[in-house]
Amino acid sequence: MSGAAQRRVVTIPNVISLVRLLCVPVFLWLLWGADRKIAAGVLFAVLSATDWVDGYIARHFNQGSELGKILDPTADRVLLVAGAVGLLAVHLPVAVNVILWVVLVREVLIAVATVSLGALGARRIDVVWAGKAGTLALMFALPFFLVADNAHGSWAAIWSVIAWGFAIGGIGLGYYAAMKYVPAARVALREGRASHGQSGNDIAEVSA
Repeated sequence: MSGAAQRRVVTIPNVISLVRLLCVPVFLWLLWGADRKIAAGVLFAVLSATDWVDGYIARHFNQGSELGKILDPTADRVLLVAGAVGLLAVHLPVAVNVILWVVLVREVLIAVATVSLGALGARRIDVVWAGKAGTLALMFALPFFLVADNAHGSWAAIWSVIAWGFAIGGIGLGYYAAMKYVPAARVALREGRASHGQSGNDIAEVSA
């Protein structure tokens, strides 16, 4: 991809990522203000699914950009944190709250690692597929937990099983990605410091 293409700002994936960010307050309003939990869950699931859509468009239609490499994982992080915080406030079962706290702690660790590596001069770390898949699985698990809590009879059990499947898979993939990122972070830090004089400070973006 050419340098000019990489510097593009207005692309379809970037617009999708921006819309996802703008819809986060709408999700929280539906969840807390309007008390429409099912609608909030559906919106969250749609926003989660669009993460795959913008990635597909970027890869297959030459719509990738440097801004997109930052904006897309940022939208993922904001959406996941907003979902976890939002669900913690609606009094779901204790076991689900444990998962939500695991998600939040993971996001805090990712944020600390990202800022620390950037401050130390590391180059940007390429996305590990397992990390991206794990994040997507967790983003689907959260609304399914919400739907399960508001469903009745056998439907509640079905949605709960689906939610736990996504949650366990997402956490497993997340830990696997974390192990992959440790050696990658060392290499990124070494290469970033080595090229500091030629290319300046790149922001390290860890998208686990």
